[in-house]
Amino acid sequence: MTVPAPEYLWLDGDGPAPGAPGMEPRWTSSRKDAVGTAYAASSRVWYTLSHGILNEIYYPTIDRPQVRDLGFLITDGETFFHEVKRDLESTFEYIDLDALAVRITSRSRDGQYALVQQVISDPHYPVMLVQVRLEGDDERFLNRLKVYALLAPHMEGGGEGNSARAVEVNGRRVLLAWKEPTSLAMGTDCGFTRVSCGYVGASDGWKDLNDNLRMDWEYGQALNGNIALLGEVDVSHQRQFTLAVGFGRGHHAAISSMMQALATPFEAHMERFVEQWRRAKFPKDLTAATGDGGFLMRISRNVLLAHEDKTYPGAFIASMSIPWGQSKGDDDLGGYHLVWTRDMVQSATALMACGRTETALRALVYLATTQRPDGSFAQNFWVNGTPYWTGMQLDEVASPIVLAWRLWKAGGLGDFDVFPFVERAAGFLLRHAPVTQQERWEENAGYSPSTLAAVIAGLICASEMAQARGASEMAGLLAVFADWIESHLEDWTVTNDGVLHPEVKRHYMRIRPPQCGDPYARPEDCGQNKILINNRGPGEQYEFEAREVIDHGFLELVRYGVRSPHDPLIVDSLKVVDAVLRSETPFGPCWRRYNHDGYGQRHDGGPYMGWGQGRAWPLLLGERAHYELAAGRDVHPLICAYERFSSQGGMLPEQIWDEADLPSQGMHWGKPTGAAMPLAWAHAEYLKLLRSAIDGRIFDCIPLVEERYLRRHPKHDVEIFKLDRRLRSIAAGKTLRILAFARFRVVWTNDNWQTTNSLEATHAGYPGCFADIIVPPTQKAPVQFTLYWPTEERWEGENFSVLVEAAEP
Repeated sequence: MTVPAPEYLWLDGDGPAPGAPGMEPRWTSSRKDAVGTAYAASSRVWYTLSHGILNEIYYPTIDRPQVRDLGFLITDGETFFHEVKRDLESTFEYIDLDALAVRITSRSRDGQYALVQQVISDPHYPVMLVQVRLEGDDERFLNRLKVYALLAPHMEGGGEGNSARAVEVNGRRVLLAWKEPTSLAMGTDCGFTRVSCGYVGASDGWKDLNDNLRMDWEYGQALNGNIALLGEVDVSHQRQFTLAVGFGRGHHAAISSMMQALATPFEAHMERFVEQWRRAKFPKDLTAATGDGGFLMRISRNVLLAHEDKTYPGAFIASMSIPWGQSKGDDDLGGYHLVWTRDMVQSATALMACGRTETALRALVYLATTQRPDGSFAQNFWVNGTPYWTGMQLDEVASPIVLAWRLWKAGGLGDFDVFPFVERAAGFLLRHAPVTQQERWEENAGYSPSTLAAVIAGLICASEMAQARGASEMAGLLAVFADWIESHLEDWTVTNDGVLHPEVKRHYMRIRPPQCGDPYARPEDCGQNKILINNRGPGEQYEFEAREVIDHGFLELVRYGVRSPHDPLIVDSLKVVDAVLRSETPFGPCWRRYNHDGYGQRHDGGPYMGWGQGRAWPLLLGERAHYELAAGRDVHPLICAYERFSSQGGMLPEQIWDEADLPSQGMHWGKPTGAAMPLAWAHAEYLKLLRSAIDGRIFDCIPLVEERYLRRHPKHDVEIFKLDRRLRSIAAGKTLRILAFARFRVVWTNDNWQTTNSLEATHAGYPGCFADIIVPPTQKAPVQFTLYWPTEERWEGENFSVLVEAAEP
């Protein structure tokens, strides 16, 4: 782009940097030691830290990274050149446990000096602030040192097409970078003594200093490439300075914000930053259930709050990280800084467990504004609601209904009318359940125990809300549909011919694919269904029988109250899970998602690049602990293990390395891999586990569901026919329910059209219209029918036939 007319004094220096456009850009490690933001909604900037430096910085929304990393280089100009993230040993601490303010102390291995950073964001404006102090015992040695700030812009979510110039503002050198429509400005309170803009790998400051330990280049601009900014700070006379990175829509906004922040002493910013976070009240204290005195609990609460956007309040992303980011370029725009409805509901529910009902309401209102007209949600989306991936997952439609119900029962809805939202979501479930296009691991279609548990729970919650609204027909339709799914759970999701455990033949499967066609096929036939696992490595088997793959998803049936923890099928399925998915680590047990999973660090410790080996997930430890609690066992050892899987800064990883150490790859047994960290879902599961332990029952359990399926056991006398899921047969004595999504009339016969009957469908709002045909216990002839659509004044043009089998004993 053309450089704007000079609003400032442009510093030409050595002229334009050579080597455009620079190396192919990459992101950085996802193993974060901390994440943060100011508590105030006006400060629209978020940050992450790892390896002793700042990593991604997000602005103006939490899904928009603008910086790859911001680190420091130190040299004496003669004998050594150190980069903080590679050459120094860093320790980490929170300045105040109620806030996300961080202190990093990085020491040289010879002990001659230390660089101490205190990191916050401006309490009110989009500016990152780092107070830097150089420490050491030898003053003459310290006087020889130069400190350099090295910043890699990846503006608007990408490393390509960035531009930068050196400018002078109020007599001080400032570095300015931009990519439409955003600009950033980096400066210090003492001013840079020299600055340079360069192309990464060709003319950047790291290459300059690494060459001869001196800064020889002072390039005034680097346009349209993968660039890096370098600023020299003279610390020979002052050992402490404050660095600021301001953001804005345009150069003037960025520079003005940066200069305004530097005009206030850092100590005043810090005091205000901590004071704001102390206002974040959590009415329910969960410390009594912890094994670490509440350290991880406090961090987890703040981590979840920090993952909420401020322009779109209520939008919670999955993680401020890009899994295996150091191997990812501009083609991976999303990372995990997107909204997944499932993960977001987990976060909101966990905050409810801590007493933050108003925060959960913000999440629900946001979801209502993001819901599609048909009641569904995109698989994931940017915080402005724009879809990213396009898969359809029924649990991501059901879980917001459960959140709405929880808020309704807690009296937390305020004046928000949630019923239209619930009605639409429930209607979508009736249109598409029981087969989901993707289950919660976002890979396969079919009958998923975890998805169906969420759907049953969502429909029962929606039914109660509909009944309270006076929509009794809708309430009955939703409840019967849930009962129908519940009555076929074992038919659809269980194998009688398992091959994973020599003593267990009957167990839940991860997913049963829909290819079989007949939803009433015998369970023993399920072994012939094939599923494809697409993240397998080159040359590895990727097609498996459904009975060969198991995950923990069936435990969601216990979580919501659909099945008892003592159900023999649940108990036997856990034996299989423990035989094939359990990993023992120095910190405690942990479990993998499912066998044959390829989403994770490769066997050689290398990054996941479309294939790998699935590793153990700490959040699955939380799910197992919830089950153990429901079964009446002590979960304190599992809570302690969960806490030990967190980092020094209290970050919980998505996955841990569950094999012997591979130091050459940075892989250590029980420690994080290169997957997402922190994972908001993992922190949410931990907080809910603490609340469950205090209450003595699963916080997510829905009493209404538990009462219905564990105590009252509804009659399973209805079978459902839909045009896109046609029932082949029905037992005599049951009711055939025809479900459609427009008004219809059914004309039917039970004596091969010798006589006919006509029935108008009952309209139950958006969830649909239904008509019931009672099949007498003595009937043997098939039920035959056709449909008439009055609003279109047309017949379906097809006769349907449902065979009648002998009545069930």
